[in-house]
Amino acid sequence: MATMQSLIGLVNRIQRACTVLGDHGGEGMSLWEALPSVAVVGGQSSGKSSVLESVVGRDFLPRGSGIVTRRPLVLQLHQTNEGQAEYAEFLHAPRKKFTDFAAVRKEIQDETDRITGKTKQISNHPIHLSIYSPNVVNLTLIDLPGLTKVAVEGQPDSIVEDIENMVRSYVEKPNCIILAISPANQDIATSDAIKLAREVDPTCERTFGVLTKLDLMDKGTNAVDVLEGRSYRLQHPWVGIVNRSQADINKNVDMMAARRKEREYFQTSPEYGHLAHKMGAEYLAKLLSKHLENVIRQRIPSIISLINKTIDELNAELDRIGRPIAVDSGAQLYTILELCRAFDRVFKEHLDGGRPGGDRIYGVFDHQLPAALKKLPFDRHLSTKNVQRVVSEADGYQPHLIAPEQGYRRLIDGSIGFFKGPAEASVDAVHHVLKELVRKSIAETEELKRFPTLQSDIAAAATEALERFREDSRKTVLRLVDMESSYLTVEFFRKLHLEPEKNPNPTGPNADRYADNHFRRIGSNVSAYINMVCDTLKNSIPKAVVYCQVREAKRSLLSHFYAQVGRREKERLSAMLDEDPALMERRATIAKRLELYKSARDEIDSVAWK
Repeated sequence: MATMQSLIGLVNRIQRACTVLGDHGGEGMSLWEALPSVAVVGGQSSGKSSVLESVVGRDFLPRGSGIVTRRPLVLQLHQTNEGQAEYAEFLHAPRKKFTDFAAVRKEIQDETDRITGKTKQISNHPIHLSIYSPNVVNLTLIDLPGLTKVAVEGQPDSIVEDIENMVRSYVEKPNCIILAISPANQDIATSDAIKLAREVDPTCERTFGVLTKLDLMDKGTNAVDVLEGRSYRLQHPWVGIVNRSQADINKNVDMMAARRKEREYFQTSPEYGHLAHKMGAEYLAKLLSKHLENVIRQRIPSIISLINKTIDELNAELDRIGRPIAVDSGAQLYTILELCRAFDRVFKEHLDGGRPGGDRIYGVFDHQLPAALKKLPFDRHLSTKNVQRVVSEADGYQPHLIAPEQGYRRLIDGSIGFFKGPAEASVDAVHHVLKELVRKSIAETEELKRFPTLQSDIAAAATEALERFREDSRKTVLRLVDMESSYLTVEFFRKLHLEPEKNPNPTGPNADRYADNHFRRIGSNVSAYINMVCDTLKNSIPKAVVYCQVREAKRSLLSHFYAQVGRREKERLSAMLDEDPALMERRATIAKRLELYKSARDEIDSVAWK
């Protein structure tokens, strides 16, 4: 048993190395796929998370209603010696050890949100977590999003199919062991997990059935027929699990205590007492581990073959990384221009929708600009008191005879001036989005990662170009606002209906032509005109910003840079192609992984025939 546990642990380490090297996809069967793992499948709220936590013996997974698991979680359990401290490591934070499992839960949530956002969307990009503990068996488990039948608010209509396709992409692999989770308080015939498992594994050779929530079944009912294989037969035995109750979770009852409580439940249960030795999370973990032993032994020839293939690929990768940059200036210039074009492709993908980020520009026009326009202080500017003041000042010593045209013009000019703030704010907001997309695009351009100096040069050139585009855009939108002031739409005012005075022969203090109704009417007319101008600018400002900034960024972001690079001397071209010191570390890392695979091949060979 110790020998096989050592082999399973070795397989775990190889899988982790495969993940680091990106060897978990591509054409044909990858080494990661050739190594057996256990995919945890079940409907939402079926108890998947509780089963995983019970197997691990730790409370570490996010909880909540609806869809909680939104990215696959590849969980590798590594058994350590008795007495050693438990800790966890994430692949995306390899140098950080988590000893607080509440922090592990938060990191899973944060890493999920980093890809999917704080929404109900899903992503097939997995999170990789390793847990080292003396209380686990060596095992690789993959927690997948729960199957569902309907989309809820905030999810696309395709979410049901998207989740099923994601789950299916894992469980249809021939080396994947399916852990089908079904709640005992529901009819097993309606189990989403069993239905999907039957489709991809019709002979049930790879399927293990797990019944959760046995303690929540209706009084007078039990799941003995299922657990004994009479209701639904699988090739492997069914295992019953008793999850922690919500009260236990609220009281922070630790998982080891929950394991003891689970054992007591089965041992004292009149229905399941005769099955107690084959029930519970601890038994499930050992059952899966034992099955993995057999699968690994059967797969050893193909695993060795793929290890040899991977060793050849790693050697080729070392050759690729080790190739020096050309020394002649023509080849260096060509390399620089090709790298710039690679960056430009990524940047355009962000703008055009192939990558995230470009939608934020639309958000500026659809949300930020309208909100800013609504907040403009027209109510104060066109108040009766202010209208009276402006009109009186415009009239001077001789009041107007028919309509206060100068007063109208001053009120309109003052109102239109308020539009300059939102117009400039839209320019600045789009500028910041474009700068952020430049930063992201540089980081995401794989070909550039070797050359930090060139990254900095491209960033500086792009920022300089964006500043020029911003200045042109600012001048254009301000010109749009000024054009509205320079020539008013006369037809608008000619169509205004001239209402007769309501009190043609007033007496007392309200008898003069500057009565409140008169100024209120002027303010109303100006407000109607400004609303028309607002609608015009709400459409024309985004057009100007896109034309001056987004369009130019797509067309000529690095045009000036290309011209400058073409005139540079050989020494400066060489400096631009300085390699990232991290590349040296990558070479060393690949060499270590290569050594690991060679060692794994030797160890598997030695263990396989004992």
